[in-house]
Amino acid sequence: MTRIGIVGAGSAAAAATFVLDHTIPEVHLTVLEKSGGVCGRAATRRHGDVTYDYGANYVKSEDERVADLLTDTLDTTGLVDIAEPIYTFDADGQITPGREPEGHRWSYERGLTQIAKRLFDRTDATVHRRTRIETVTREDGEDVWILGDADGREWGPFDAILLNPPAPQTADLLAKSEWDHPAREALVTAARDVPFRPVWTAILGYEFELEVPYYALINTDDEHEIGWVAREECKPGHVPDGESALVVQAAPDWSHERYDEPPERNVAVLTDLVADLIDDDRLCDPDWTDHQGWRYALPDHGVRPGPLRRGESDGLYCAGDWVAGEARLHAALACGLRVGERLRYSL
Repeated sequence: MTRIGIVGAGSAAAAATFVLDHTIPEVHLTVLEKSGGVCGRAATRRHGDVTYDYGANYVKSEDERVADLLTDTLDTTGLVDIAEPIYTFDADGQITPGREPEGHRWSYERGLTQIAKRLFDRTDATVHRRTRIETVTREDGEDVWILGDADGREWGPFDAILLNPPAPQTADLLAKSEWDHPAREALVTAARDVPFRPVWTAILGYEFELEVPYYALINTDDEHEIGWVAREECKPGHVPDGESALVVQAAPDWSHERYDEPPERNVAVLTDLVADLIDDDRLCDPDWTDHQGWRYALPDHGVRPGPLRRGESDGLYCAGDWVAGEARLHAALACGLRVGERLRYSL
């Protein structure tokens, strides 16, 4: 029996778990997730009859393997495509039509979290939520790994482990690990060299529907306080007819400066900014709101591959958008598929 421990239940981890479960004849997969949900920043919440993706907005069909995974391998029930275009705006709030959409932009009627849920459901992996891993130990004499959580419990032994947290959290975890290998310091340094930008998000609900021709607005010059605005009503099944739900993502600089401000103050500021941008005073008074801060939202580039491969030689693997080098959901999923295959071949 091969035993593999997976820290984090993000989209890359879910894809890797799927590969491992379907390619290793006798494998025991243990997934340890610190939060109460799965799929990481591809996150979904509900407010009454409204469903909204408040982190990643959709998954693109740019990667052929990921597209095949979602449309051929997994159940396509509830898979929806966004038809409306994305417009652009500049520092002055001037909105202009963008390019016609290329390929598919998918979500699910029940939200993007369905990706990880459906992947895990197709495996025999055991997923433990609300389990924060704080220690990593390599038992050299036995060539196995032990993971320790915040409640003092030990998990393992594992023949290999896969780490899915963002690069800064992976670096912190490895920096205090008991792993006597030259790859440790190199991997810690490489992970810490990956710069991340935060994103602070407000969700604004209204009991009327906006009459605009676009699904979303994106700031192209990085000079506006808002980076992105999306209309969840453009995703079939997300918002009842006659209502609107806006996902407003602040620009990274604004998010960094105001990350620890009182949430109600940030929501109020972003509400006024989006009302001014869309030029609709009705948006100043939402019927309900929600918010989320993503401290490690956008990696600016990927990690150097050399330290990753050195860690893999000792049975430690990493996966995620920071490994893929692109802050896109399809890139994270593709990374999970590749890492799962490399782990499988090493065993």
